[in-house]
Amino acid sequence: MMNRRTLFKGLALGGPLATPAIAQSRRGYRWRMATAWPRTLLGPATSARRLAKRIETLSGGAIIIDVFSAGEIVPAFAVFDAVSTGTVELGHSAAFFTAGKIPASAFFTTVPFGLTALGHLAWLEAGGGQALWDDLYADFGVKALIGGNTGASLGGWFRKPLQSVEDVKGLRLRVTGLGGELYRRLGAVPQSIPPGDVYPALERGTIDAVELLGPMNDRDLGLVRIAPYVMMPGFNKPNGASECLIQKSLYDDLPEHLQQVIAMACAAEHATALAEAQLLQAQALEAIAEQGAQFMMPPKGLLEQARRHAADLMQETAASGPKAQAIVTSYLKAQKQMQPWDRLTYVPPDAL
Repeated sequence: MMNRRTLFKGLALGGPLATPAIAQSRRGYRWRMATAWPRTLLGPATSARRLAKRIETLSGGAIIIDVFSAGEIVPAFAVFDAVSTGTVELGHSAAFFTAGKIPASAFFTTVPFGLTALGHLAWLEAGGGQALWDDLYADFGVKALIGGNTGASLGGWFRKPLQSVEDVKGLRLRVTGLGGELYRRLGAVPQSIPPGDVYPALERGTIDAVELLGPMNDRDLGLVRIAPYVMMPGFNKPNGASECLIQKSLYDDLPEHLQQVIAMACAAEHATALAEAQLLQAQALEAIAEQGAQFMMPPKGLLEQARRHAADLMQETAASGPKAQAIVTSYLKAQKQMQPWDRLTYVPPDAL
């Protein structure tokens, strides 16, 4: 402990003074978060802004984050690369946007006939999924945490009703992730289009159908005006997880309490976003029905063919490398373990 005499002596000689440890730890950070979302997209864009605010609040202002919409710094599908190369410090995106480069990344958003939002979270938090995610992205200098969720998606919006599996052939469909490859195998022509460009593409006739998110997002885009036929359920996207991306070197250099702040903020945002989506999706479903949406089930035989293609895709993804093999094996094991409980408990009361 420095007494008064030592203190004044140090001042007189111009020597350095000891700084309390707590003051040394109050290093400030101002980071940029590039997102894959248009500013007005309900759900993911809301999560990105809310997550940034949570981190600032929980860190006591030690971390301040400026949020940028798709295209303001980098295009929607370039967010992962922007974080990986150090163009920005943070990103908010969906893991399956990088499936072309990292095939197994899709498992950290959603895969056809895969885990629901709750099952996916259980796999990440209790089934070893987060460690596999960390390992997958480590080669790219990126740390990822789940940072929001919109739940299950609709099966898609179509200009004309699907009467048979043959109607899928040649269909120009906006779809991403493994779902896009699944639809290609069903005969469609998948188109990878950022969310903000979906309506103009549909309006111009560049595409015939759209698979995007849930009704709370699709309603606000006005898709019903051009493609009023809505297929349900969304078998190719049973989950809607977002990812918060951080430069790994920056994350590793943070004091442990600030690492925990980011992790806690992401966990809180995932819970809030999923709860919000559950209510808003139900409200929006009623709204799109009032706007003229015509609901249809998949045509006979489509789900059976799609399920076979999905199983093949799983195995092909696993064969792409040892990390992918570990992810697919772990994911399928978790799904198999949880399936009996899901079937026994997650049944709507009116279906009993």
